[in-house]
Amino acid sequence: MSDSFSFGGPIVWEPTPEIRERAHLTAFMRRHDIGDFGELMRRSTADVAWFTGAVLAYLDIQFYRPYSQVLDLSGGIQFPRWCVDGQMNIVHNCLDKRQTPAERDKTAIIWEGEEGAIRKLTYAELYKQVNQAANALRSLGLGKGDAIGLFMPMTPEIVIALLAVAKIGGVILPLFSGYGAGAIASRLADAGAKALFAADGAFRRGKMAGMKSIADEALAGAPTVKHVIVLKRTGQDAPMQPGRDFWWHDLVDPQPDEASTEVTDAEDLLMLIYTSGTTGKPKGAVHTHCGFPVKAAQDMAFGTDVHAEDRMYWMTDMGWMMGPWLVFGTLLLGATMLIYDGAPDYPTPARLWQLTERHRVTHLGVSPTLIRALIPHGEAHLEACDLSSLRFFASTGEPWNPEPWMWLFERVGKSQRPIINYSGGTEISGGIVMGNPLLPLKPCAFSAPCPGMAADVVDEDGKSLRNAVGELVIKTPWIGMTRGFWQDRQRYLETYWSRWPDTWVHGDFAAIDADGLWYILGRSDDTLKIAGKRLGPAEIESIVVAHSAVVEAAAIGAPDDVKGMSLVVFAVLKADWGADKRGNETDLEAVRGELRRMIIAEMGKPLAPKAILFVSDLPKTRNAKVMRRMIRAAYLGQEPGDTSSLVNPQAVEEIKTAR
Repeated sequence: MSDSFSFGGPIVWEPTPEIRERAHLTAFMRRHDIGDFGELMRRSTADVAWFTGAVLAYLDIQFYRPYSQVLDLSGGIQFPRWCVDGQMNIVHNCLDKRQTPAERDKTAIIWEGEEGAIRKLTYAELYKQVNQAANALRSLGLGKGDAIGLFMPMTPEIVIALLAVAKIGGVILPLFSGYGAGAIASRLADAGAKALFAADGAFRRGKMAGMKSIADEALAGAPTVKHVIVLKRTGQDAPMQPGRDFWWHDLVDPQPDEASTEVTDAEDLLMLIYTSGTTGKPKGAVHTHCGFPVKAAQDMAFGTDVHAEDRMYWMTDMGWMMGPWLVFGTLLLGATMLIYDGAPDYPTPARLWQLTERHRVTHLGVSPTLIRALIPHGEAHLEACDLSSLRFFASTGEPWNPEPWMWLFERVGKSQRPIINYSGGTEISGGIVMGNPLLPLKPCAFSAPCPGMAADVVDEDGKSLRNAVGELVIKTPWIGMTRGFWQDRQRYLETYWSRWPDTWVHGDFAAIDADGLWYILGRSDDTLKIAGKRLGPAEIESIVVAHSAVVEAAAIGAPDDVKGMSLVVFAVLKADWGADKRGNETDLEAVRGELRRMIIAEMGKPLAPKAILFVSDLPKTRNAKVMRRMIRAAYLGQEPGDTSSLVNPQAVEEIKTAR
């Protein structure tokens, strides 16, 4: 693309000398005699092996057996090997090495539940409870290479479970706590999961929501799962299957609090995080012990400048990459994480600010969706809270628009606290571009690429662009890059490496303004990103066409003032679905309601559709590809562009009237 680029505007924040002096980036650059951030970017991208080795040393990543080579590109840029011959387990670096008198009594986790309960775990207590959970898993015959799902609310136990799986050399499989049974089953089955951590339920807005019942339904489609460990969170009824299901308090709590940490290769599989593309089944991004956690800690240190004395709260769920990112990043830096299990605006819109005040949060991670939802409640709820502990905001998940960004910066941040904008993805293990404590900020902007990320914005010919919108690409490997898609090498290559030689094409439209600040402008493919959560249209469409009255469907995203994007579904009814019913709004409304319930049951309430519209056909090319881009344009009243490739251009006109 080469559309004229209109973002930019004035610089609204400059780092103070105190912020610059305190920054991890400053310490790192001094260690390597680097004069400024520009020099760091040039050196880190020109010599990736040097930079990665320097980061591993700066983060004090300890190895059981040292690596012989930081980076081996003999398999091509698409499949680099990192920390060659090295042996390490990331849990050793998160917990084992912190059992010294200087660190063991430091707070690792602060937890608050929606109902008001509060718990704190020191590094020593977390270490012991992870050991107990590891012993419990081993007592069930689980060990190295076994995939284990996490379907739990944000409690200390989900952090303990995640670390215990890694400690025994297992494979972490995080699952969004709001998923329906179908989404859970497909991910467990694809990973060949052997076990599942679950909970009886969760609290949401003062009510109990069931989770064990959803897990039971999902397990009917995941026959490899033989063991389920269930946390009693709410006390609601949760039928247990003898021989398969165990209560956490019966199995985990009685275990010894000492356990060995499995010696794993640096590139052994650590985690599969499933993400959706525009077509096909969800894809499992493959992450290793020396990959995802190192990139998470690097970005947390160099971008949000988290130090050992800091407390970070990022509003997230363990099923999205920011959950594991928060856990690994804070623990590798020796800092403190806050996790909260509940709605951020319940029982009052002040809840987020109360959490910040009560637990002296220094770094607060939010999403534009959350801020847009809080603004209509006014400012009295935040003015009543003492937010003096806050040093940095951070944000990811979706593009900002200027008004809510400025509200957060000026009203909450008093024009003094930077908003560290952060964008990358599950396959990145963190960010491609990010703010940082050394560079100035404009509203909605990113200061620069993350150090080590050779990012660029290019036109249709792959040539660099400035002051224009183009494709976001990366031209060198980085330690956090996914090692591919689980059991689908070709799909990985087609998704990221097929457009230009040796170039990762991320699928975002981006721009760089005249001052060198970056902007992410949304997906360049059909992937939906609703309330910051990415999913593929195919997942929604497969649910809709399972209805007996529907022959085909298309899912698109439409702008939403709160979520950023809402789900809109177009459905084509089967020819034998009677003409009398087609014209009967009562019957159509009944089908619409059934489809809505099906989508919620499979995908969860956060992904409920904003609208379901019935049409006689969907715009398609001659090779039968449904043109979602044209559907979206027609629905929004925009120009659909060249329709000459369509076999049925009249379908575009019907969508215009359907809206």
